Amino acid sequence: MERPPPPDVLAAFGATTPLEPLAGGQRRVWRSGEVVLKPLDVSEEELRWQAAVLADLDGATDLRVAPPVPSTEGALVVAGWTAWRYEPGSPPRVAQYGDVIAAGRLLHHHLARFPRPPFLDRRHHPWAVADRVAWGEGDVDDDGGRLPHVRTLLAVRRPLGLADQLVHGDLTDNVHLHPELAPLVLDLTPYWRPPSYATAVVVADAVVFRGAPLDLVDRVRAVEGEPFVQLLVRALLFRAVTDHLLAPEKDEQWVDWFGPASRYVASLAEA
Repeated sequence: MERPPPPDVLAAFGATTPLEPLAGGQRRVWRSGEVVLKPLDVSEEELRWQAAVLADLDGATDLRVAPPVPSTEGALVVAGWTAWRYEPGSPPRVAQYGDVIAAGRLLHHHLARFPRPPFLDRRHHPWAVADRVAWGEGDVDDDGGRLPHVRTLLAVRRPLGLADQLVHGDLTDNVHLHPELAPLVLDLTPYWRPPSYATAVVVADAVVFRGAPLDLVDRVRAVEGEPFVQLLVRALLFRAVTDHLLAPEKDEQWVDWFGPASRYVASLAEA
């Protein structure tokens, strides 16, 4: 467990209730009453953009968001920490990924009116690099042949002519559900891709990391249509390349984890 926010940070954000750690967020997220605190993990430019978009979405009747909370002096960042409004909800269970996908569709209906964020081209973290690789805008170094699942997917990737818009590229664990409230969307992670790509990332995460059966692919494909297979190819590439960049020492593990889903989706793409 990472260290909690220090007293001066708590005071700056008006957090007076005893702290409790929250699950997720790489074990760095803390709740104090109606405020959730976590270290800044994006650029301040991106944080300001998130604040503006979430303020615009706040109050929607079909979904909930949790905008950042400014300090008593109006700052969004204090000593490297940010604060966010607490909203109730729980991470999805395996059987609830259909609800996550449905919430993503609602979100992307709202996001369709927003322009492309200018900072996307300046991001060079592993997730941004992997996103470009997945869409043929960059390459991954695999001279050692450590990534057969990546080669399998690259071999079946085909051009797509779908329209791009603002999407949340990390919905899988960032849609929280509540029996009496609209779904809660957290940690808006922007990419400029077709909205169904965000659905494909959820499906890829569910079958690779969360124990969902491969027939989830077929059930969602039946709703999304044929282009969804190529979006799944890209979603699996995105996650596979990200994990390789973050932890190349685990490449043998990644082969085992991604292999079944990659081979199954590749067989659909070749059919």
